[in-house]
Amino acid sequence: MVSWDILRKTWHDRCVRVHRSFAFVDVSDFTALTEREGDEYAVEVLTSFRTLLREICARRGVRIAKWLGDGVMLVCVETPPLLAAILELHHVVCTVSSPAQAVSIRSGVTSGDVILMEGDDYIGHCVNVAARLCDLAHAGEALAEPSVMSHMPRWGVVLSERDVALRGVERPIVASSIGILGTSEGDVDPICGIPLSPSTAEETASGPDGRAVFFCSTGCLDTWSHRPAHLRGPWNPRVSSEAPVVEALQAGSETA
Repeated sequence: MVSWDILRKTWHDRCVRVHRSFAFVDVSDFTALTEREGDEYAVEVLTSFRTLLREICARRGVRIAKWLGDGVMLVCVETPPLLAAILELHHVVCTVSSPAQAVSIRSGVTSGDVILMEGDDYIGHCVNVAARLCDLAHAGEALAEPSVMSHMPRWGVVLSERDVALRGVERPIVASSIGILGTSEGDVDPICGIPLSPSTAEETASGPDGRAVFFCSTGCLDTWSHRPAHLRGPWNPRVSSEAPVVEALQAGSETA
């Protein structure tokens, strides 16, 4: 018979407390999409969404913890890359891909100490809060908990704030609806398409023509720097890695 001391030691070895940032993302009204367009088309949209998310997460250093049907759980050691990934994802899906809002997403973002269980699962209060913020977000909205707000990128903005009551949480929390700060200057990151200005850009480089090129992150600058010179042109969703989801979601707008 195994003694309690051995079991307790095994449990302790397998569970480590760490600080992480989490986001849950859900495709809004996915059930309605399957009914309206059929299962096969809905799967195509979901596949394009996953392709886009993989590219964004790989460039920004965010890990896809698990797929959840029409949703996903994301985790990152640092908060800024996760916030940037969520903001970029919403920008592409809700602004670039489908102006008619035939398909949209919603997200919840938090940060805190959790237990890393057996190396691949996270147990903790902030994980539950992120999932519930995602459930409460409106279509096209990203809700963030106060713990992550000090890590917003320069090009991010708080659109609104509201108290939200979460099931199982004693007191309401202040949730911030976050988005991208608009600019009238017409400059965009050539990798992700985020609109930027000299004051909101995180990185700047000199383009082939000698003009300043603005970037939302070091990751986008690094991606651009490793491109051949003849491919360092303006951002174009039709030739970028985001083209599949752009085409799929725009097709949904035309048939809706």
